Amino acid sequence: ERRGTTGLYRNWDDLAWRREWAAEPYGFLDRFIPHTRKRPLAVLDEIHKFPRWKQYLKGLWDTRSDRADILVTGSGRLDIYRRGGDSLLGRYHQYRLHPLSVSELLKTNFDPDKDTPDRILKGIFGSPRPPSRRESETYQSILRFGGFPDPQIAASDRRHRLWIRERHERLIREDLRDLTRIQMLSSVEHLVALLQPRVGSLLSLNNLRQDLGVSMDAVRLWMDQLERLFYCYRIRPFAGRIARALSREPKVYLYDWSELSDEAKRLENLAASALLRWCHFTQDFGQEALDLRFVRDKEKREVDFLLVKEGKPFLLIEVKMSERDASPSLAHFSKSLGGVPTLQIVSRLDRPGRSGNTLILPAATFLGQIP
Repeated sequence: ERRGTTGLYRNWDDLAWRREWAAEPYGFLDRFIPHTRKRPLAVLDEIHKFPRWKQYLKGLWDTRSDRADILVTGSGRLDIYRRGGDSLLGRYHQYRLHPLSVSELLKTNFDPDKDTPDRILKGIFGSPRPPSRRESETYQSILRFGGFPDPQIAASDRRHRLWIRERHERLIREDLRDLTRIQMLSSVEHLVALLQPRVGSLLSLNNLRQDLGVSMDAVRLWMDQLERLFYCYRIRPFAGRIARALSREPKVYLYDWSELSDEAKRLENLAASALLRWCHFTQDFGQEALDLRFVRDKEKREVDFLLVKEGKPFLLIEVKMSERDASPSLAHFSKSLGGVPTLQIVSRLDRPGRSGNTLILPAATFLGQIP
């Protein structure tokens, strides 16, 4: 809308446009007359459903790149379709779209050239503050209804439950069936049910295999597909410079944390998703890249999250519901990693404080300050 080019939106699900496209594939752009001096933006939604979509985009860009910028959007399946076929190397940048966040709902803008991880961290630690009323309300809404637009905007428990049920059906019965040769869909549904109580815990594929009564290869395949369809994701442990560190089993989280009935698990999952979003922001916009890990040793000391910047430990983060005293594991692993800053974010906290060298910060404040 800011470019004044709303007439250049096209959706492959629109039968009328598909008929128009069959006669003149580039006609919608050729006939467009801009009303401003701003460069037009052509938006192509769900175009990956066309079998030769990448060949079409290559032709469109190679012959008409001087006329408009092109934005291609689609469902989680777009990343799978992107992997094979004709290369678009050098013709595009990929940006990963996450569920809504606290900072996004607050309409906080982040400049990739200025809002680097170091600058954001300096602001968080340099002037910790209590959350505003709007931050607190937005945080509670995100925690309860999740970050997907439909249930978040509706803010209705009934519509939220309906949306979760329909999403599961479409994910497994439509997306997974259409994209793979998986026949045991009922077993995949069972796998989805088994993942929820394991959120935030170490994930053993062998235990899942035993519970499901299938082969290890099947479990690996199903987990990979659920990740590619943006149902869940795994966070790996960080082992560098930590004596007796755990170095194999990851932890699992969901893209829709609102499915979880346990509020503590929901909070940890929300924090994981917010941190993963920040990591992808740095990676997709060419900043010094953040990566998300966790730390745990064989004595079962653990810190929920570790942000790693360009391979070096950057920030240790523990997530709590109400505890105002810093977790002892923060100090232990901070020392092991050479004095990494430590932060504990707390859901039920009105104002920030200190516990030893650890900053204790309300979750609403922290989530409102990161991209």
